Amino acid sequence: MNDHVSGILNVRIYIPHPALQEFVINISTVEAILPQGIDEVVTPYPPTPFQSILFYCNNPISMGAADSDKFNLQPHIVLLGHQYSKVNIKVHRQLKAIRVDLFPGGMYRLLGLPMFELFDKGLDARDIFGTEAHELNEQLQNTSDLDAGKNLVEQFLLAKSASLKEVLPFDRAIKLLLTVGGNLTVERAASDACLSVKQFERKCLERIGMTPKTYTRILRFSKAYRLHEANPQMSW
Repeated sequence: MNDHVSGILNVRIYIPHPALQEFVINISTVEAILPQGIDEVVTPYPPTPFQSILFYCNNPISMGAADSDKFNLQPHIVLLGHQYSKVNIKVHRQLKAIRVDLFPGGMYRLLGLPMFELFDKGLDARDIFGTEAHELNEQLQNTSDLDAGKNLVEQFLLAKSASLKEVLPFDRAIKLLLTVGGNLTVERAASDACLSVKQFERKCLERIGMTPKTYTRILRFSKAYRLHEANPQMSW
């Protein structure tokens, strides 16, 4: 809706370029303008089963722990790991952002970094990607068109995908775990990955940053949260 009383919120979700679809779930653009006279709004953000890359085209959000009044301004490009803890986010007057959600294991295939370093936190992508990320950030800061910004992000990812690590049976097994909302035993997932349970657990720590049991717990919570959000009359 676009008016000065209720503000603006516009979210668009895009199917990624075919060459990105093996590791990118979707790309979305978000534009939010707060109601007139309100400079910031704080809202809770629940645990999420996705690893994401967030590109802020103007004012980054601030983020803080749910039990704290302290907020930290986020970098302009953030690598965000699977979120296990509830946090609060603060939007400052106007937000223009592009979000890329990755399949489990996708961030590892893109970066080659052990994902436990990203568990429940984010990193400044410019420290990882270097000059290219700094150049992309400058381009995004100078564009007012989020569709054009989305295209810049997609071209950046296409260039990075040239060095993508090969897909393994593990990647297909963990993607299936996401698809079924965590309703799969660890033993079955390990079998699908052609690994023993112990090997599968070690691979999960490396590629998604947590044990498979923790991941299935987040998947089930996320599914229940979305269901309750869509049907608030339902009890937990």
